Amino acid sequence: MNPTYRLYYAPDNASLIVRLVLEEMALHYDTCLVDRSVGAQGSAAYLALNPAGHIPTLITPDGPVSETAAILLWLADRHGQMAPSVNAPGRGVFLKWLFFASNTLQVGLRLNFYPEKYVGAEANHQAALRAQMQTVLPTHLTLLEQLANEGHDWFGSVEPSVLDYHIACCLRWSALYPDTGPGWFQLSDYPNLAALALQLEQRPAVATAQLAEGLGPTPFTAPQLCTPPEGSAF
Repeated sequence: MNPTYRLYYAPDNASLIVRLVLEEMALHYDTCLVDRSVGAQGSAAYLALNPAGHIPTLITPDGPVSETAAILLWLADRHGQMAPSVNAPGRGVFLKWLFFASNTLQVGLRLNFYPEKYVGAEANHQAALRAQMQTVLPTHLTLLEQLANEGHDWFGSVEPSVLDYHIACCLRWSALYPDTGPGWFQLSDYPNLAALALQLEQRPAVATAQLAEGLGPTPFTAPQLCTPPEGSAF
């Protein structure tokens, strides 16, 4: 049986979110490594699928889909899982927070992790950008902490949504990066998000991703740097 989907991924990159959702939905897929250690995301073959050179790309029966939030929403709508349906009363609020995760939180994390890509090689410029983002990012997480306390069935509920996995991965990366001394982030400061992370760690989808990408036994609540069987996170 041929797989329905092919996920172009790198270990512990944004593709992890998509892998977790594919597993949670029990969809048939295979993977293709985009090895960041050799710059494969900039190769002609990969750029033909994703001209922006970003990871992930999901090959679907309708062609390649890229941008993490777009992939998550496409899968949720195509398979009727892990998100409010198009006509559900909570759809608009859910979309707001899904795109907040992608366009605000995750972008802020990238600025914090890779300041050199945005302000150049000057160490003082990089430090200033990181300091600014480490002031702003906790306010974003506080908004999500409050959201998790509101009782929505699409965030922090018994059955996970695509938003749950998106935020859990962002929590993981917040705890790990940048590796520049004492961390700016403590999961214990956000008890509702910590409960969400702990709950997801019990899911079979997470166990599969742990093995596939070398994430360690507690990938969201006490993460460690990945030790993948192939490829590199950087």
